[in-house]
Amino acid sequence: MGDETWRRAGWAGAAIGVLAAGAAAGVAVERLTVGRSVREKARLALDAEGPYGALRGTPGRAFAEDGTALYYEVDEIDPEVAGPRRRRLFGRREPAPVTVVLSHGYCLNQDAWHFQRAALRGLVRTVHWDQRSHGRSARGVAQSGPDAVPVSIDVLGRDLKAVIDAAAPEGPLVLIGHSMGGMTIMALAELFPDLVRQRVVGVGFVGTSAGRLGEVNYGLPTAGVNVVRRVLPGVLRALGSQAELVERGRRATADLFAGLIKKYSFSSKDVDPAVARFAERMIESTPIDVVAEFYPAFAEHDKAAALAAFRELPVLALAGDHDLVTPSSHTEAIADLLPDAELVIVPDAGHLVMLEHPEAVTDRIADLLGRVGAVPVRR
Repeated sequence: MGDETWRRAGWAGAAIGVLAAGAAAGVAVERLTVGRSVREKARLALDAEGPYGALRGTPGRAFAEDGTALYYEVDEIDPEVAGPRRRRLFGRREPAPVTVVLSHGYCLNQDAWHFQRAALRGLVRTVHWDQRSHGRSARGVAQSGPDAVPVSIDVLGRDLKAVIDAAAPEGPLVLIGHSMGGMTIMALAELFPDLVRQRVVGVGFVGTSAGRLGEVNYGLPTAGVNVVRRVLPGVLRALGSQAELVERGRRATADLFAGLIKKYSFSSKDVDPAVARFAERMIESTPIDVVAEFYPAFAEHDKAAALAAFRELPVLALAGDHDLVTPSSHTEAIADLLPDAELVIVPDAGHLVMLEHPEAVTDRIADLLGRVGAVPVRR
């Protein structure tokens, strides 16, 4: 990288340093009181004992328009869990069950829905998938090689269609998405309105946005935000081209990185350390070149008009009240465009609200599924 690129990287580092100040202060105190070897042992213990992300279903692969292999898993209905099936008239075909398709966010994978998956397991048919270049899915074919093209939210919407075609080709659908996953659902509606009209019976938006993400300040002062917005895209591209070097740097600064993740993922002070470590592992497993590859798509994201496809459907719009990544005001804006949507703002919750307050999120998703007849309505 040339001098100018490194100079820009330095400016970005300064801006991100402002962003990380609170997290770094906590890490500095920890360094004074806890040895590095002790911290590493604690991480290993949490990794070994934490059950999070261990749930697995029947695996499958769908193929995107550009040939990217998209990994998904299906959890089928378990009659012993769901209860006896209804009788049907002789000779009539059993109707396809409702399938709940859950889409995860940026730098995460399908395991981000761990608690909700555990609660719904066996009660309803669910599909969990990894977005391209995330989790067990392959790197985006179109984003590789000398003719690489930028990833976009529309590409992700087409990917979701490919997963639905492969994993849930018939029957009613409930679509639930967190952050980038919610944006993916919006793109699906814009690109495939007939699918939504004919098959989708309910939608859940969790900590997501319909656009104007360029206005988010991430809890930074104005000067810091302006610097980050100006230089970060270019710096990420430069760092993405030096992925191996950057990954070594990430490992060397694991404590600071963990502090940043906690600051921008959670709001509660009493988050289970095993849950925080679980989130850290998901995020740190996303290669820096993938982080750089996806980042510009969010500035271009504008799907407010696509929300019209959901006006006649039961909709859940939920966010944490201290979400610094996709602020709750963006979820409120979605609810403003969908007046019949249930708007839920979870107190003392950050961006990973489904991990931080799993009971609150699972409860509202269960209520949505009850409204569309996917699970028995609770008395």
